Amino acid sequence: MRIDAHQHYWNIARGDYGWLTPEQGILYADYLPEQLHEALASYGFERTILIQAAPTFEETEFMLSLYEKYDSIAGVVGWLDLDSPEFGEQYAKFRKHEGFVGFRPMLQDLHDQWILQTQVMKNLEMVVRDEFPIDLQLRPRHLPYILEVLRVFPALRAVIDHAAKPFISEKSLDPWKMQMTEIAAYPNVMCKLSGLVTEANQQTWGWEDLAPYVHHVVEVFEPDRIMFGSDWPVCLTTCSYREVYDALLKALPSYLTQHDRDAIFGCNAKRFYDLHCT
Repeated sequence: MRIDAHQHYWNIARGDYGWLTPEQGILYADYLPEQLHEALASYGFERTILIQAAPTFEETEFMLSLYEKYDSIAGVVGWLDLDSPEFGEQYAKFRKHEGFVGFRPMLQDLHDQWILQTQVMKNLEMVVRDEFPIDLQLRPRHLPYILEVLRVFPALRAVIDHAAKPFISEKSLDPWKMQMTEIAAYPNVMCKLSGLVTEANQQTWGWEDLAPYVHHVVEVFEPDRIMFGSDWPVCLTTCSYREVYDALLKALPSYLTQHDRDAIFGCNAKRFYDLHCT
């Protein structure tokens, strides 16, 4: 099964996307499943993982309602308040829904050491105990603190979204390269090759700009711990779905086997999120 492991849907009228303003240009519009189905079919993707875009329970419920309506959605990565004493209650409630396959705190919008707070770490213990997936929305400045979390919880089942958004436009690899190598040493951590085009130079980018970062991720995580995600519709600020897909295909190392590619474009997402779709 081919799975796009990272995309979003939103309805602006819902009113809880604080970051989504008219200044966001093309993104300031409704994006719903009917608008993505043609692109998915064109590249043989049967399912997607729908990722949260607002830090509210209401948005998670909205996404779960879409899951119930559209077979193309294999699972929802929602939002939970990881800094709340009521986290356990929230977590238990959403886990009752078969479509709730993971959650994501919006770390890139929080202060760098937020995840190390006492309440957050206490709540993470539950997640580690249950081996439940967490998406980590990071920038390179967060990586040292994620490493601290992993030293405390080495079994954390996590995926690094967008390869932690390296500084592609600046052609800078360090210290991102070293820190990602350290993170990859934890066997329950995966990495999404998603969201890279928006980190490249928006006027001159090409697949060659992505290649050093993609190659490093493949080298340290290896093909069985990597997922493809389009990051649609966010990618539209830079290029089309087709261009995102084609750029990653070209940036991947040529030595990858068909088995490796099948893993990256679906099998790994199915395993990581414990999907039961067929």
